[in-house]
Amino acid sequence: MDSRVSELFGGCCRPGGGPAVGGTLKARGAGGSSSCGGPKGKKKNGRNRGGKANNPPYLPPEAEDGNIEYKLKLVNPSQYRFEHLVTQMKWRLQEGRGEAVYQIGVEDNGLLVGLAEEEMRASLKTLHRMAEKVGADITVLREREVDYDSDTPRKITEVLVRKVPDNQQFLDLRVAVLGNVDSGKSTLLGVLTQGELDNGRGRARLNLFRHLHEIQSGRTSSISFEILGFNSKGEVVNYSDSRTAEEICESSSKMITFIDLAGHHKYLHTTIFGLTSYCPDCALLLVSANTGIAGTTREHLGLALALKVPFFIVVSKVDLCAKTTVERTVRQLERVLKQPGCHKVPMLVTSEDDAVTAAQQFAQSPNVTPIFTLSSVSGESLDLLKVFLNILPPLTNSKEQEELMQQLTEFQVDEIYTVPEVGTVVGGTLSSGICREGDQLVVGPTDDGCFLELRVCSIQRNRSACRVLRAGQAATLALGDFDRALLRKGMVMVSPEMNPTICSVFEAEIVLLFHATTFRRGFQVTVHVGNVRQTAVVEKIHAKDKLRTGEKAVVRFRFLKHPEYLKVGAKLLFREGVTKGIGHVTDVQAIAAGEAQANMGF
Repeated sequence: MDSRVSELFGGCCRPGGGPAVGGTLKARGAGGSSSCGGPKGKKKNGRNRGGKANNPPYLPPEAEDGNIEYKLKLVNPSQYRFEHLVTQMKWRLQEGRGEAVYQIGVEDNGLLVGLAEEEMRASLKTLHRMAEKVGADITVLREREVDYDSDTPRKITEVLVRKVPDNQQFLDLRVAVLGNVDSGKSTLLGVLTQGELDNGRGRARLNLFRHLHEIQSGRTSSISFEILGFNSKGEVVNYSDSRTAEEICESSSKMITFIDLAGHHKYLHTTIFGLTSYCPDCALLLVSANTGIAGTTREHLGLALALKVPFFIVVSKVDLCAKTTVERTVRQLERVLKQPGCHKVPMLVTSEDDAVTAAQQFAQSPNVTPIFTLSSVSGESLDLLKVFLNILPPLTNSKEQEELMQQLTEFQVDEIYTVPEVGTVVGGTLSSGICREGDQLVVGPTDDGCFLELRVCSIQRNRSACRVLRAGQAATLALGDFDRALLRKGMVMVSPEMNPTICSVFEAEIVLLFHATTFRRGFQVTVHVGNVRQTAVVEKIHAKDKLRTGEKAVVRFRFLKHPEYLKVGAKLLFREGVTKGIGHVTDVQAIAAGEAQANMGF
């Protein structure tokens, strides 16, 4: 992580500072130029008026891994060839965890050759047969005309193939929603999930609030979860038809789970906990068009960069501003994104074709940052965001998922409830392994460093029953009559075979993002590591006496209250007032259960 990210936390980020890292990336829809890098093609639909093409447009060469497949044509394949194509589709769907994108009319080296209308129709018919064979649906995303060396119109067609994996209920993406207070985060989520536009006075957000004071003030202070579904044909599934959450899950092939976080600086600790604990796949940073980058916007941007969470930006409330004001806000965002601490390439999305390109490039390159401009009141450009979310592929590949599932079970405890007639219920994310109904696990560490035995009685994902939970998935687990008083946020439920280790003292390599004076031994900070959130004291700064903003060092911390379960390599973020820093755990001093209280200094 570049230490210059500290500029985002210290409020000293210059509006025009730093060299531009590339220009604003504007996707070309109907043009022959590639949506991914590579030499530029001809303008005006790829036509070369001078006759022969000297520089034909192309995509990057086809990769063996991943969920993108190039096919020149699929016209009347033999039975043997058809079976081979079906097997190939299964592989691409597995790589994309249930989603694949087919580029028809493209050679394996990425050259955009295109097909005549009759050949394209026959190829799409074959693709439809292949999808039926594997139980998938296809949706044409877009068509582009490429006739750089012929007078006959030739097209390439981009097709989305979607199939819910046999071992899952639906595809799932978690999106954390960030942004300054009053930027319209909860209102936008209300519009997306309820299917009704806002009335300009916050009606859409009322169903999202969890507390009376949130309704009265209009400000989110807690973490809430909202769901938006898409069926196999890419159609939106939400609460608009008086559906229940269970019906949305049953009707959806893909589920977007929004994690609505607080925007007010008073609740920053809650926002940090949501980012570190709930493991979002990406983040949505909301910026109000009429105020621009204000309040906690810059700080939330810095948090996403520090934790390496990919993010895209939505400029809201464009109905309240003149076009020039919206453009000024977009230019301000572009300047900040191009600064040395960010190194992002902005991509302004203004059409459906741009949204398709943005979704693909966002998944392929961590540097691309799509920017949407929309209104929750008029509905302007709201459909472009829906197209983006529908096409956005999983940001982790199937190999990483399989490797995590092979490991022993580890479930992070983020929320604790008591449900009548059910008993104690915990919510959180399965970090590794597989969890089934009836599994025997151990939970801890307790204040004295022990792990207690328990049994998983039942599992629910997005309010619907689920028998098996896999690595990376969030869920709630019912624990029956297990004593709630023995649980706390920050605990883990692990397989007994893991023999988990705990620590009260650990070392981390850190970068001090911002501190008003000097960071010294004895300084107390709140440490966030995954779902762990606890005050720790700085015991030692290796090779240095003190740290200033932007400096790096290896620091030894000691938890003040109780031991925690930490793993070497875990990302770390600490804060205290305006002081903030990031890093990763390099060493933990494991202690036995009986030694825990002695090591805490009790």
